[in-house]
Amino acid sequence: MSGFEEGETAFLEDEGGKRYWFKVSYKMIKIPSLGTVDGSRFKDAADGETMDIAGSEFTVFRPIVTELIESLERGAQIITVKDAAQILINCDVKNGTRVIEVGAGSGGLTTALVNAVSPDGDVLTVELKEENVKRAGRNISRTCSDRNWNYVIGDAKDVEFEYTADVLTMDMPDPWLALDNLLPHLRSGGRICIYVPNVNQLESSVLALRERGFSRVRAYENINREMEVHPGGVRPSFDTLGHTGYLIFGRKRV
Repeated sequence: MSGFEEGETAFLEDEGGKRYWFKVSYKMIKIPSLGTVDGSRFKDAADGETMDIAGSEFTVFRPIVTELIESLERGAQIITVKDAAQILINCDVKNGTRVIEVGAGSGGLTTALVNAVSPDGDVLTVELKEENVKRAGRNISRTCSDRNWNYVIGDAKDVEFEYTADVLTMDMPDPWLALDNLLPHLRSGGRICIYVPNVNQLESSVLALRERGFSRVRAYENINREMEVHPGGVRPSFDTLGHTGYLIFGRKRV
């Protein structure tokens, strides 16, 4: 894909790695913390092209989903990239998948889900707080796949809606209490992921899934550590991205 289309999200990266986000337009664009740039320059620019702007060198990029998640407007805590990736692969989320997501947060996982299911699938988010949905919606709109996303406001324990999904993800304090209301919306053979931060929540979730006959119920903690590579030496980063939450997976039997 060459050239940037009007309305899509992009960013300029300076030589120090700082990013300046903007919506592409073929007229003058005001980019926060950078200034005004002639947007017509991006019409034929290649992804990864370096250009001179006001005497400084920048590279323009079309963001991948990890970069979108890292730059979200934050409110509620997000499910991080390292955990979102595990959810996508373990729940087999791909183009055409239908997903129920409980808990929008700031839209981190939602962004990853919508990106993965597009263009033929869709994501329905069940969220208790309207302010979270609004924030998540603003973040998801940056993906240009927000047409594949919808939401329901309500408590997952008793909210009513019509939708049948291949995958159910849950990010809430007491997910085991919402299972009986939500599981009728998950097809036979469908996959579930429950995300919780504490061990007691993990135990209650695992037991609840086993009691309901789920297959291959298993739980993980996912730890990610970057490596620092410098001339003359390589070592692990001191900033290990350690515990963020526990991931519980299972598959629905008839």
